[in-house]
Amino acid sequence: MSRDTFAFTSASLRSLRLDQELQDWEEARRALAQRRALIRRPLPPAPRLRHGTERIQTVRAPPPQLHCRDPVIHNTFMCGDMKGVYAVLKEPGMVNALMETLREEMVWTPEMGMWTMSSKVKQTSALRLAASEGHYGCVEELLFRGAEVDADPGGRTALHDACSGGHHACVKLLLDHGADPDVFAADGNAPLHLCSTADTYLCVDLLVSSGADVNVAQRDSCLTPLHVACRRGLQEHVEILLAHGANVGAQSREGETPLNAACAGAERPSEAARYLRVVQTLLAAGADARTAGRKQHTALHNACGNCSRRIADLLLQHGAQADATNAAGHTPMDCLLQVVEDYPEQHPELVARSLLNNGAKVPSSTMLKLYVPFPALLEMMLNCYDVIPACNDWLQDIPDELMKEHQTFFNSVCRMSGQPRRLQHLCRCSLRCHLGARYHSAINKLNIPCSLKDYLLLRIDGQLH
Repeated sequence: MSRDTFAFTSASLRSLRLDQELQDWEEARRALAQRRALIRRPLPPAPRLRHGTERIQTVRAPPPQLHCRDPVIHNTFMCGDMKGVYAVLKEPGMVNALMETLREEMVWTPEMGMWTMSSKVKQTSALRLAASEGHYGCVEELLFRGAEVDADPGGRTALHDACSGGHHACVKLLLDHGADPDVFAADGNAPLHLCSTADTYLCVDLLVSSGADVNVAQRDSCLTPLHVACRRGLQEHVEILLAHGANVGAQSREGETPLNAACAGAERPSEAARYLRVVQTLLAAGADARTAGRKQHTALHNACGNCSRRIADLLLQHGAQADATNAAGHTPMDCLLQVVEDYPEQHPELVARSLLNNGAKVPSSTMLKLYVPFPALLEMMLNCYDVIPACNDWLQDIPDELMKEHQTFFNSVCRMSGQPRRLQHLCRCSLRCHLGARYHSAINKLNIPCSLKDYLLLRIDGQLH
């Protein structure tokens, strides 16, 4: 066998041959349709009317739509080469020609039980190609020559492509020529749904100024543009959407609110400040911090799952329930403890303190050994018990480096293991049990020294007393 050939199976060769025959048949059919259109007999002359002055208007069938698979022509519109554009548009039918791209892709065929090569045809238009790259002059020329502004070959319009790329000049041009600001793409997205980056703010401004529905729901997920902006942490987008009447309490098909989306999107510590501003904007606009989705997952669950301390504090200040359970039976504290290893620099012990001071229940003593690598968090948990649980068995497995770094704390844990706590600590535990979720607000209202107030709110001392 030659080195330049590839060994195909008989099934693969048969599949390729069938694809080639189908493509040849389709091209022959289009060629025949064009020939029939060219040799069609002309319409008979209009009959004369009695008065002799009237004329009957003749209606001619529109020319057949052209199909173009030439990548050179495609690149002409994508690059905005106006000299090339003028040359291509000498053929009037090219203005609304259907641009097709033929790609070979590996497709799994269950009948054969193997991957085979299959030809995939993707459709677009000259207007879409130019708008997707932001070529204003090219878009303007196409519209001047009669390009259909709302044509959606391939399932999207030029307005979708321009919004997705943040090309606000092209968006304005398309809207000025009558583009529908609420048109849906095949995937169920409106143009506002595709404004999902910071560069698309002017596109949002143009769309809402042209009458776009700010509460338009995505066809499948029912997400609104406000959901999308909150999930991406786009504060300016959120502000302009709310200013134009966006529903701050809108729920998706899964019951997610924009506030849930913002808290879930704050996954990176470097972006926490940006998402915090979005959450502040939503709460100021009337968002309910207690609203849960279909699986009873609240915004506080999401914030704790991302170890976002400032967002969690803000939600608790606005009435979020620290002991709420989702459909899986997990509380915000459970969501936090599941990610402490992923966010060691985010001070998970401070998030835990906020939850405990607002009514969250302390984890079971059997789970304490999992938090040994985080001494500050472990101290926080132990200070919620009347009696330090027996822990000599798992303290023996502490790495030497960690033991040396926190020698004072671990020595105090060993000393206090199984021993009763002093009266001051027992009073703190009694207050916590009596006040529950009102503990934090009630302690802050007391006229007592700051040092005592910090002690009641689980100050971290680095050792147990």
